[in-house]
Amino acid sequence: MPNEKVTGLARFYYATCYSMKGIRAAYSHEPAFRYEVFGALVLVPLSFWVAQTGMQLGLLIASCLLVLMAEVFNSAIEAVVDRAGLEMHELAGRAKDLGSAGVFFTLLMLVLIWGGIIWDNAQASM
Repeated sequence: MPNEKVTGLARFYYATCYSMKGIRAAYSHEPAFRYEVFGALVLVPLSFWVAQTGMQLGLLIASCLLVLMAEVFNSAIEAVVDRAGLEMHELAGRAKDLGSAGVFFTLLMLVLIWGGIIWDNAQASM
């Protein structure tokens, strides 16, 4: 039987199943992802209290989701590099360091967004 591409709602269903499988794998195998999930579980509800506009709420929540997204990409890079071989190689180390840097930048962005919004809201209430 030829390998046919699934389309329509079935494609959406399977894509969602693969995404959930990836999230479970990240949570099961990546301690950093678990820490960031716990952080998001604190920050997302807090964002409803901090935000004064819908735009602020969206930015606060999006910054939390971007950290999780970057960690998933970083974990994917690490998994592929580890699958390729466990011996030390300059390019493997560079790939892992670059993935980690991506996570660092999203964490920095989260701090800047949260800090900026909290600062603006404090200035507005003075």
